[in-house]
This record gives sequence, structure tokens and C-alpha cells, in this order.
Amino acid sequence: MTRLLLTVPEAAEALAISRSKLYQLLATGAVTSLRIDGSRRIAVTALNDYIARMTSKEDAA
Repeated sequence: MTRLLLTVPEAAEALAISRSKLYQLLATGAVTSLRIDGSRRIAVTALNDYIARMTSKEDAA
């Protein structure tokens, strides 16, 4: 079964960025997350959405 939610370290690794950079993106709302019993999880779709937005910005520039 494909995982739908990732931990912060897993999501940071998937994006090839540091955990602290991912926390910055979460704080600004650039990447959305959810909490499950106090644990922060990032949906794979949220990462795909972020990548799509960043790609669109690059193409527009």
C-alpha cells in the first residue's frame, strides 16, 4: 500500500531540503500539514501541489 502521509523528516527528504527549511514552508503555509494526536504529517498530495506551484512560478519567470 502506498503511504499517503509522511513525517516531517520523510517529507523533507522527498523534497531534498532540510527539515528546518520544510518547517519554514509549513509556517508560511507554502506546504500544508495536519496533526494526528500531536504528530505532524504532510500529505503526499501537499508536496505535489507545492512542486506544481513552484514549477508554474519558474515557467512564468
